Amino acid sequence: MRRRIAVSVGAVLVAAAAAAQSPPLVVARQGYFFVGGTYFEAQDGRFMSGQMYVEFQIPGRLTRPYPIVMFSGGGQSGLNYSGTPDGREGWMQYFLRQGYAVYVLDQSSRARSPHQTETGPQSRNGVEWVQQRFTAPERSKLWPQARLHTQWPGSGVAGDPVFDQFYAQNYPSLASFPRQQELNRDAGVALLDRIGPAILLTHSQSGTFGWLVADARPALVKAIVAMEPSGPPVHDSVQKGAPDWFEDGPLAKPYGLTAAPLAYDPPVTDRAPLSFVQQKTADAADLVRCWAQAEPARALVNLQPIPVLVLQSEASYHASYDHCTVAYLRQARVSAVRFIRLAGVGVKGNGHMLMLEKNSLEIAGVIEKWLRESVVAPAKQTR
Repeated sequence: MRRRIAVSVGAVLVAAAAAAQSPPLVVARQGYFFVGGTYFEAQDGRFMSGQMYVEFQIPGRLTRPYPIVMFSGGGQSGLNYSGTPDGREGWMQYFLRQGYAVYVLDQSSRARSPHQTETGPQSRNGVEWVQQRFTAPERSKLWPQARLHTQWPGSGVAGDPVFDQFYAQNYPSLASFPRQQELNRDAGVALLDRIGPAILLTHSQSGTFGWLVADARPALVKAIVAMEPSGPPVHDSVQKGAPDWFEDGPLAKPYGLTAAPLAYDPPVTDRAPLSFVQQKTADAADLVRCWAQAEPARALVNLQPIPVLVLQSEASYHASYDHCTVAYLRQARVSAVRFIRLAGVGVKGNGHMLMLEKNSLEIAGVIEKWLRESVVAPAKQTR
């Protein structure tokens, strides 16, 4: 008999008490729409694929110049930002309170952005995989930093009410990594063409979407907050536990940060592809050996002027390789990159799903501080 999903009365009361301490949200306007998508013909009729669901809220007191567009990671949806599985306010509400308009989306071919069989096969994450990577990595210790994980609200295993609420919102994903990037790049571009200049907030898998959308519309991207973006560059890293900890996976990102094309100078062509080299020795025993461009390195020309924050938690599997992403960006002359290790600013114990953990609003505060320091408001026009 399947275990029924329930939230404990205690967890509900704690969440209700926390919500009661916050003033009511004042929302001037809210709604949803779809962007992107194309029609295709099938044996049983005409259908649409590739569309992206977007929900938005505009605060009653709009004080920040650019909206935030929130992308979720692999197997996830916009629910990651709408609240937490133990009933607390999410980042959507937090940034609304700070005066930002917020747009939260579901990736193309996932959740409220319907998947069509013709788009391609899907993959899914099982309970054990989610426990090992997201909610209870300290139990399996597949990477050195996993032992430091303390911030998940609950035990992080199936049967715990908070885990059950979280796992219930996991979705199958389009199996093709390149196809994911193409669809979400195109839909993300359509979104910015509709709403205008914005800040992109990405997480994990969707980190690739942020680079691609910014590459396609650099004038419309005012900043990128890349929370543990898909990495490391070039080859995936496989975490396998002590004593060796890491090994390289297959070539996953022939454009360095992405599988889909990015604009480089000099340009990348079939006759002049990117060439990569790997560190001989890692920077530390608990870090992977980074891949970089072979010198002379080419520049990511469209990303160069955009402020970028790469945010890394203390106990995530990304703790072993996000520095490689930062190094790759800097080598490609994306100079306005800030790398914040949360532990370095006193925010400790977080795993990969940092926006859902006990100190999630403290982390949101770190991001918001960087945005205020780094994003320049448009100059006021004088008559």
